[in-house]
Amino acid sequence: MLPLKEKDKPIVQKLLSAGCCARCVLRFCCVTVQAAFRQAQHETLKDLQAFIGDKETNKVQDSTGQSSTCETKSQDAALSESVVDPPCKRAKLDPTTETVQSEGGSDALKNVESRVCVVCLGILQDLCGPDLAVKIAETVKAQNYQFDTLVLSISLPAQLCVREHSCWLHVKKEVRAKSLVLDKDDLIQVKEAFKWIMQGLVTKELGGVAVVGKSPFEVGMEFTHPKTESDCHFLAKSCPDCFKATKNKQSVFTRMAVVKALEKISDARFLQMYPCPPVEPSCSCTLQDIKCLHVSVFIAGRYNKFCRSLPQTPWVIDGERRMESSVEELIAAPILSAFRADGFNFSSSGREDVDVRTLGNGRPFAMELLNPHRSRFSRAEMKQLQETINKSSDKVRVRDLQIVSREAMSRMKEGEEEKTKTYTALVWTQRTIEKEDISFISDIKELTLDQKTPLRVLHRRALAIRQRVIHSMNVRFVDSHHFYLGLKTQAGTYIKEFVHGDFGRTKPNLCELLKTDADILELDVESVDVDWPPPIPE
Repeated sequence: MLPLKEKDKPIVQKLLSAGCCARCVLRFCCVTVQAAFRQAQHETLKDLQAFIGDKETNKVQDSTGQSSTCETKSQDAALSESVVDPPCKRAKLDPTTETVQSEGGSDALKNVESRVCVVCLGILQDLCGPDLAVKIAETVKAQNYQFDTLVLSISLPAQLCVREHSCWLHVKKEVRAKSLVLDKDDLIQVKEAFKWIMQGLVTKELGGVAVVGKSPFEVGMEFTHPKTESDCHFLAKSCPDCFKATKNKQSVFTRMAVVKALEKISDARFLQMYPCPPVEPSCSCTLQDIKCLHVSVFIAGRYNKFCRSLPQTPWVIDGERRMESSVEELIAAPILSAFRADGFNFSSSGREDVDVRTLGNGRPFAMELLNPHRSRFSRAEMKQLQETINKSSDKVRVRDLQIVSREAMSRMKEGEEEKTKTYTALVWTQRTIEKEDISFISDIKELTLDQKTPLRVLHRRALAIRQRVIHSMNVRFVDSHHFYLGLKTQAGTYIKEFVHGDFGRTKPNLCELLKTDADILELDVESVDVDWPPPIPE
């Protein structure tokens, strides 16, 4: 027996006569009992027909816990007498209100089961049931994801909002009772009813996998109905500000834009421009696609780079690749394969030039793996994956490889410029030097530099003068034209430009300090002092 009250009869009668399916009638009556939606729709329709034809109130379930109506709220709107309150989504009739009979009576109900619903366009009719559950299960099994639970999502045509709005106005216009109150927020949404119906069916087809409200694994369905797309077009004339073209949207009539326009348009204006109730569609919606998507998995670690001809990321200039590989690719390829991910985003704590090595404990890096089909790895498996990366190339080495949370990713960038980095540079001088000529450099502490954006990166970085600090330096004499320069600096310091001066764009610079031209021949990053990710014992 359906959880309906005597005062729901006028609403049920009007909606069935208007061409609403049985489940949409339950939605409009604010039925929250999920079992009522899971019942076969032809059974629900029979129950509704029996309900509106039953004169005896003792056959009507009148439980307050399952009431299909809500508290009375007054919403006197500034409309003409022919149109009442603003559009809304819940009806309550005072117990004293007389039942209003709809035109056509039982004759209008005879063929309702075979008609396509004027509101949901068939979504809650034949498109929603065991056949769809089988399709969903087949799609999920074929794509071989690793998951414990799943969540269903559904994309609906925007015109469903227009049709729903029209049916509400139809109910309000026909049922004239002073105590009638309608509230937008109480209507059971099509998406919610759809999930109530499908969750158990999908669980059964997948052998007991729980379909829940929130899960890292999502199965999405997109429904379209091209023949009624024009239902929304009149809104663009009444509310042009709601519909603005964007580069990423194929149509301006998005669901959000339509909802916004319906909130702005008056009832009187709506009824002038759109039929109430809506015109019966000639066909149901089409299931456009079923897509599976797993939330991103985040990987972190540290890398060493031992090659002076390897860029950090793919090096492409004017559409032409300049290097055969990159740090990013050498690390990412085995990880992508292991997680069976569709793609990735790579980031790191700073970056080194193509001719610079990264030694010591390495540079922290992180990867976002997009739509991974496998998402769980034990510590031993991550250790094995790390060894696979390290064996694949002698140009890079990875350590502390681990799965981290999205929130932990931000720690790599937090206070990045306040961290310190240590370098070793092989310096050449034009003038011959002795040990005594460079020894004073080791005494320099907390040297502040003004660095104008280097010429070599001006194409990708904004022109600015940035202050950076060299905390300390030390020197080791090699011969009359060469020495090693060790530096501990603020992150973001351009070391090469400090040595050669970059045509005076970095001041002070080593050329000024030594009073001779100087250049850097080799540069190594010895340490990046970011305490993330956590070290993993060997």
